[in-house]
Amino acid sequence: MARILIVDDEQQMRQLVRVYLQNEGYALDEASSGEEAIQKMQNRSCNALILDIMMPGIDGWEVCRQVRKISTETGILMLTAKTEVTDRVKGLDLGADDYLMKPFAPEELVARVKALLRRSTHVGDDKPQDLIIEELCINIERHEVKVASIPVDLTSKEFDILFLMAKRPKRVFTREQVMEQVWPINEWQDPRTIDTHIKNIRTKLKNNRLSFNPIKTVWGVGYKFNFPDGTN
Repeated sequence: MARILIVDDEQQMRQLVRVYLQNEGYALDEASSGEEAIQKMQNRSCNALILDIMMPGIDGWEVCRQVRKISTETGILMLTAKTEVTDRVKGLDLGADDYLMKPFAPEELVARVKALLRRSTHVGDDKPQDLIIEELCINIERHEVKVASIPVDLTSKEFDILFLMAKRPKRVFTREQVMEQVWPINEWQDPRTIDTHIKNIRTKLKNNRLSFNPIKTVWGVGYKFNFPDGTN
């Protein structure tokens, strides 16, 4: 049974979403704040997150970013009354999968949630999977990287950057997008520090005899994961 977490500071909205989804056979849970949502996700991941943006304290933007660090498999549907394209783009850049404007029709909400769950590759499986590319193995649960079964000593930030790109190999990340995904807002630095972290990742993996350069520079834009056969 797919588990869905409804996150909104307004009880009426949470109840409305619950009414729309309760007949679909999902296990529904609620969080009334960003802080509560992150705590629940840390305790037990869910298959889909229905997330309001405008909340006091930790808003939906930050929840989305934090959840993506906890789980890359959870489908995130953001609810918003904002109509600006820039807001929708920001949510997608932070890791959201879809957007739904308020007010919305029940049928559309249900359809979008079903689409999220279809795209999830591990519905009902809370255990993170290894990413294996040739001799490179990345394990999110243990926060561990190995080359040919030999552990590589990456820092926490280096691991997060490598995993971020390996999980979305077709996407090009700007320095600013990497900063938003990996660093808490109160720790944001000069985005060019990303260059140093990328250099360190490449050097450490090369020193451990990785046979390919795992991160490709896209000149004038940023970085992306680099498959050994160049198919991406």
